[in-house]
Amino acid sequence: MDSLLKHMVDMTGHRDHTMLDISVISAVQELAGALRSRVLSIHTVRGEKYVRARATIEEGQPARMEDGDGRGEPLADCPALAGCLARREASAEEVNADNCLVLWLPIWIGDKADTCLEIVHKTKYGPDTEQVIAGIVSVYRNFQNLLDYSERDSLTGLLNRKTFDDQLGKMLQASAEGPLLPGQEERRQLCGEEKQWLAVVDVDHFKLVNDKFGHLYGDEVLILIANLLSSSFRSQDRVFRFGGEEFVVLLRSTTLENARKIIERFRRNVEAHVFPQVGKVTVSVGFVAINAYEAPVVILGHADQALYFAKSNGRNQACYYDELVERGQLQAVSSNDTAEFF
Repeated sequence: MDSLLKHMVDMTGHRDHTMLDISVISAVQELAGALRSRVLSIHTVRGEKYVRARATIEEGQPARMEDGDGRGEPLADCPALAGCLARREASAEEVNADNCLVLWLPIWIGDKADTCLEIVHKTKYGPDTEQVIAGIVSVYRNFQNLLDYSERDSLTGLLNRKTFDDQLGKMLQASAEGPLLPGQEERRQLCGEEKQWLAVVDVDHFKLVNDKFGHLYGDEVLILIANLLSSSFRSQDRVFRFGGEEFVVLLRSTTLENARKIIERFRRNVEAHVFPQVGKVTVSVGFVAINAYEAPVVILGHADQALYFAKSNGRNQACYYDELVERGQLQAVSSNDTAEFF
């Protein structure tokens, strides 16, 4: 009982999805004697569902976060789990190739399950262990729901501005380069070098949409733009609504060429979409590579400058800050950590 209470306290003491995932698999691993426990993400890419590990713990090993790159495995490769999700059931179980039992527990929030616990164990659990696992799942689901509610924009369901600072802080830490120290000249970014990226998106002529069609149709445009953002960017990227018609995207570890392709894919998807009643809508984008030794406000400011250039020079385009500076179309301005860009 003491061990169970300790894990419950640990799970509810976090304000971060990553640490919550680590806590739940640690609790399951210890209290249910599992061989392996994982938190899986369930997501859709071009109409096909995939599962990808977010966190893993194996017997005798510490818990670890997975890198989150790639689509993962097709859900169709796990027919028992696929059937469970289709029927909206609470669990599914099958015997794997190693003659171990695999138990899947989808985390249902309403009629949707984007997360699933996977537990691999040797023998079927008894009623007492099943009750402990059910309790862990319930606490995890409720607390995940609370975190989602505090982190999400109520209209679009995207991450809200409140969560942006923490996510950008993690990216800044990940993009730090050993030999490059603060105050040193920044290296020129090579096209083939993987970086973290920040893109600012703005809906073109959005005020005209609201004025002509009303705010209900304006809200529908924002919801559909949010859906296109979610489907156009990768599952490991993070999309935020900053307010009004402005969105921000953090792109994880990719090259300039790939970042440009991903952003262009989104821009073209919006351009090709027919919005109910409104018709055609376009977006402008400004993006920049994230430098670990620049203040967040400076990074945002550079992306905003590139966005402003895109909107001032025809709209419906994506502009890269460093390219604009190199061409002399934008002037790089030195600033301190307290500068604000508009």
